Amino acid sequence: MPTVMDILSAKGTQVHHTTPEMTVLEATQQMNQHKLGALLVMDENKVVGMFSERDVLRRVVAEQRDPSTCLVGDVMTRDVICIHPDADLDEVSQIMQKKHVRHLPVCDAAGKLHGMISIGDVNAYHASNQKMHLQYLSDYVYGRA
Repeated sequence: MPTVMDILSAKGTQVHHTTPEMTVLEATQQMNQHKLGALLVMDENKVVGMFSERDVLRRVVAEQRDPSTCLVGDVMTRDVICIHPDADLDEVSQIMQKKHVRHLPVCDAAGKLHGMISIGDVNAYHASNQKMHLQYLSDYVYGRA
């Protein structure tokens, strides 16, 4: 079974993050600069939240808050679901679907951050594996395997 670490080993472990004290404007500029849909919110090396495009729409734009004065800590999602590095990708897909999240931080039992995966990472991994399986089956059917 493929695991979260299979994705992180190919993708890398760099995680873009912000702090609760950063303004929404600064955080969204960072997201735009790096072409990200979400930032992990960290406070002294501890995951304290997730700040996503959804948070901007629901808690800033819809409530007509000023992004230049509104703080990330006031609008972030606080209940962050972390996934273990050894979790299999089927479990990750189920969690993302059931909890309606697109990004999951990867943390071990001690709370150490190992990276972050997105639904796009999971879908790309599955698509790549399906392509390899199709090629193998095609080679098998046509006697090339």
